[in-house]
Amino acid sequence: MKGKQHPANDVTLNPSGNESIRDVLDRIDDSRRTFIKTGVSAGALTAFGGVTAVGIVETVEAAPVPPAGGFAGIGFESVPPSLAPVADRVDVPAGYKVEVLAAWGDPITPTGPAWAEDASQDAAAQEQQFGMHTDGMHYFPFPVAGGSGLSNERGILCVNNEYTHEAILHADGLDATTGIATSTLSIQKIRKSQAAHGVSVMEVRRTGGKWGVRANSAFGRRITANTPVSLSGPAAGHPLMQTVKYDIRPTGSLANGTSDGRQGNGTVNNCAHGFTPWGTYLTCEENWNGYFGATASPFTPTKLERRYGVSANGFGYKWHVLDDRFDVRKNPNEPNNFGWVVEIDPFNPRSTPVKRTAMGRFKHESAQVAVGPDNAVGFYMGDDERNEYIYKFVCAKPWNPRNRAANMNLLDEGVLYVARFSSTPVPGKTNTFRGEWIALEPGTVGLDGKPLRENPEFAAATDAEVKALILIKTRMAADAVGATMMDRPEWTALRTYSFGGRAATGYSYGPGMPLEVYCTLTNNSRRGNTPASSNNPNGSTGAASANPPVDPANPRPDNDYGHIIRWREDGNTVRALAFEWDLFVQCGDKATAKTLGSSYNAAGHDGYVGNINGDDFGAPDGLWFDHFGRMWIQTDQAGDGSGDWRNIGSNSMLCADPNTKQIRRFLTSPPNCEVTGVVSTPDGRTVFCGIQHPGEDSTAANPAQFSNWPQIQFATNSAGQVLPNTPGKRRPRSTVLVITREDGGIVGGL
Repeated sequence: MKGKQHPANDVTLNPSGNESIRDVLDRIDDSRRTFIKTGVSAGALTAFGGVTAVGIVETVEAAPVPPAGGFAGIGFESVPPSLAPVADRVDVPAGYKVEVLAAWGDPITPTGPAWAEDASQDAAAQEQQFGMHTDGMHYFPFPVAGGSGLSNERGILCVNNEYTHEAILHADGLDATTGIATSTLSIQKIRKSQAAHGVSVMEVRRTGGKWGVRANSAFGRRITANTPVSLSGPAAGHPLMQTVKYDIRPTGSLANGTSDGRQGNGTVNNCAHGFTPWGTYLTCEENWNGYFGATASPFTPTKLERRYGVSANGFGYKWHVLDDRFDVRKNPNEPNNFGWVVEIDPFNPRSTPVKRTAMGRFKHESAQVAVGPDNAVGFYMGDDERNEYIYKFVCAKPWNPRNRAANMNLLDEGVLYVARFSSTPVPGKTNTFRGEWIALEPGTVGLDGKPLRENPEFAAATDAEVKALILIKTRMAADAVGATMMDRPEWTALRTYSFGGRAATGYSYGPGMPLEVYCTLTNNSRRGNTPASSNNPNGSTGAASANPPVDPANPRPDNDYGHIIRWREDGNTVRALAFEWDLFVQCGDKATAKTLGSSYNAAGHDGYVGNINGDDFGAPDGLWFDHFGRMWIQTDQAGDGSGDWRNIGSNSMLCADPNTKQIRRFLTSPPNCEVTGVVSTPDGRTVFCGIQHPGEDSTAANPAQFSNWPQIQFATNSAGQVLPNTPGKRRPRSTVLVITREDGGIVGGL
């Protein structure tokens, strides 16, 4: 995830060798390459002048992608890329309808006020309104009366609100170019910023064919950076989790003793997400380090702070200047209360969010659940930063589908693993290799030949204390055992299987449905750079500072456009200790003229072309399988169609066939935004999709400098309510869209 208050979206590429036209055609199924098989040669194609092999492939792609092997097919034609100057609108294929469901500032609780266009409302109002910068989301359907199924017309939509654009959040703005100046800072602005973070929980319903948010619902609530939370699991209560306890008031935070390490406040930088089969929402804390800083100087970070990227000024929010809770010298353990997966019960508005420490502490991007026939439960997670790792958490106990209460603490016990991707080939399978899961447990032997319990970073009197330290210092434990550094692992997704057009559950696997997991690797400008270095086994490497060489799982230097990796678990179970893996796609731009910088080792560089079978894209981020076996990919790059993205255009959402790797562009977005968050109703006929930070980088003096979306495209929302658009007060708003087919069919389907 990117933004002024976030690490730069580190666009980089891992090339993999230019392809011939025969290579491209070999990836197209027989029925679609009949024309070529009639004997037309490459020379004959050239003789046609304007007719090219790529043009033929793109023309053929207008036909439906047929169903096969648990995949229900793709029925839409690709929309063209939105090139510079990027249009201030969202476009979807012909035959589809896109509307605004909810936007930043909309009321989602019974006491929530309507949004004020001039952003003059305070923190108290924002605490009752849809938060800023939407990201991961999940739809929880209500049961249908009579117990016959789940509702496609009424549910609870949980939506992450990742971060804020301070220049447009406040009525007088804050300096978006130089950061937030202390002279313009106030505790009131900090409280509003904190209130705009977190999670929005809202009831949505379709009435008379129109979707809308039920602002008067008892289920509507905001979870913010100041909401009381609990901490549970092996690390809860550890001395490193005990912080200064504060009374959080509108006028400031007043110290009031010491916490017990089991109670805390708030969740921030909620990026991607997950859900559980027992009906709870998992929100993942990603770039939480950027909210902390120190007023004392000089600032010398501790080893733990350095490994997680805690610095004197953070990302420029400067909460620490007027809120001592975020000053790491006045409250040094507060950062340890962040970086967790947070479980929320959407059906109990009085419940307290719980941070599940058994799942590890890092920059969590997502938590994809998988449940086997034996009800064993696993979660797959990425740590979104350059040169970080992919993890798996396996619950100690199985899911009980007949007793929801029995599952509510299932995430407190289990084993956390980290992935190592090897170069050992799988016999009989092309470009497929072996990998292993390394348990982050006290007895696991590290690269130094000693068990983690003997490592100075984790040494303690008991193994319970050792495990607590491993979980608090997860990155350092992964360093110690030699996990594979990856190119920003972001969203994970479990492949679903649809047979006969029937909807899948979204988390099951079993006979005939291999446990196949995908992960987006967004980019890494440090891959293959010189001088080469890796994360030190002693955990002393600063966050994102290594220059690792290319490896089989991350094969391209200066990986500007990213790639998607996938793996299948041995024995088809989440409990597996090993897996097979391959690269699903290496992203790129077939028309690019970009060249590799001189500081990189050029081995394996492909000119940033990639090997996409279909529409070009880069910086893959969001990832989700619908209930019919289609994989949806969302991108996060600059979004203005300039520089490296001049041929790719704005960010987009694409749809992929996991069998043939055919990829089609479904949605294009407004300028300077990210497309992120996607989920559907159980029947697949309604899709919810997020547009984050449209028009980012605008100044406080001109909030609509780059975008006035969604108001510029839509006069009303999906419920028919007017979207305010007063001249002189315009400012872009992060938004959840609702997408349907005009014929009422399944989104993306035939």
